[in-house]
Amino acid sequence: MSVNSLIGGMSVAQLRSTDIPNEAVTNQIPVIDFGLLKQKSTLPTRSVIIEDIKKACQKLGCFHVVNHGISKSVISGALEAASAFFHQAAEKKSEFESSDITKPVRYEAALQGNNLSRLLLKHYANPLKDWIPFWPQNPPHYRENMGAYSKEIQRVAVQLLDAILESLGLGSNYQTEKLENGMQLMALNYYPNKNTSQNFKLGLPAHSDYGFITIIFQTCDGLEISHNNGATWQPVHIQSGALHVHLGDHMEVLSNGTYRSLVHQAVLGSEERISMASIHGFSMDEKVGALKELVDEQHPKRYRESSFRDFLEFISTGCNFGGKSFVKSLRIA
Repeated sequence: MSVNSLIGGMSVAQLRSTDIPNEAVTNQIPVIDFGLLKQKSTLPTRSVIIEDIKKACQKLGCFHVVNHGISKSVISGALEAASAFFHQAAEKKSEFESSDITKPVRYEAALQGNNLSRLLLKHYANPLKDWIPFWPQNPPHYRENMGAYSKEIQRVAVQLLDAILESLGLGSNYQTEKLENGMQLMALNYYPNKNTSQNFKLGLPAHSDYGFITIIFQTCDGLEISHNNGATWQPVHIQSGALHVHLGDHMEVLSNGTYRSLVHQAVLGSEERISMASIHGFSMDEKVGALKELVDEQHPKRYRESSFRDFLEFISTGCNFGGKSFVKSLRIA
């Protein structure tokens, strides 16, 4: 794969030298300026950003983040590592191939008929020192490059989650320790370009993610979102250097349905595509339930508690993982 196809038409050198723009994207997904969000001393400015996050979570369940502070060299280094892993010889990747979804590192190749629809590498990433020894050692720079990116994404995730909880009226630094010590699951996806002879276009079927938020960097368009459980789809157009953030099932549970998880899918296009998704939540066995501050007589508890391990058990039993099947299984009649 060429470097240009990795960066959505920009070389690594261009990615490192191009300023991250602040303009709104054409598909009207809200853009959050992370630099302003971090300025807690500037209360009027922060309160405006918090209100913007609240509106984005209520109306769309997603937003873009700019000025996040992750350097272009860290992003391009992670992309290079992911690409090198996916394009190496099959025998080097097969070391991590497994149908056991509980493994800390897992690789799989998804086929539709005889055609490849997606390559996937998943691994845990927080605390980094605990999980990085399990990561691939080939390519040689994988652990260093992906480790640097994972650490930076975790930093951004904790601050974004703090802001999202604040937008629910819970104040700043709510549950911060649990968030800092929580799960981070890196899901790296490679999508081939669509062959004109193929009779399918999906690289990844419609679903919602389990955690609180998912932070995505994609090299070109291919991610699509739906606000009506798959009845219609909206493409997520890339914005140079920006991160895409969408809400997961456990955020729907935590907010007692105030915010909803977002259904999304990946479609194949004319270009090869790499997507780096980082899913964030509480630790493996920490139960997530509706926050007591959001439950009263007018707003009764709407979901059963569950953990990340419960989610793994749910999908390992062969339950349909399409759409929002997991969070639906938690709803209290």
